[in-house]
Amino acid sequence: MTWRRGVKPPAWYPRRGEVCLFALDKERPALVISTDALNRFSRDVCVVPISKAEHRQFSLRPRLKAGQGGLAHDSWVKCDQVTTIEISTAVYPALGAVDRETMKRIEGAIRVALELPEKT
Repeated sequence: MTWRRGVKPPAWYPRRGEVCLFALDKERPALVISTDALNRFSRDVCVVPISKAEHRQFSLRPRLKAGQGGLAHDSWVKCDQVTTIEISTAVYPALGAVDRETMKRIEGAIRVALELPEKT
């Protein structure tokens, strides 16, 4: 299926685990990590940027293979760069979503990057 830009419905918001393009200096992909409960009512969404630049020596950037999350190229999730972005900059529709196992890997890398304790 080919991705096509659409008109953003009024009630649409990016969901946790989705890869969306965000219109910043140019359109850049990012993985949404904030909860849907927050995303639905907030003006901002918490994301981790995604890059095509590989960092072999940097374990905090899990790899997404081409096709995962709707991405056309192998990419790396910058778990060391958690940030917030205005939802209004999100391009509709999302490119795709990552699976549960991939999300767990990314959550683990974020935990390490932010020195958060393991789940109990």
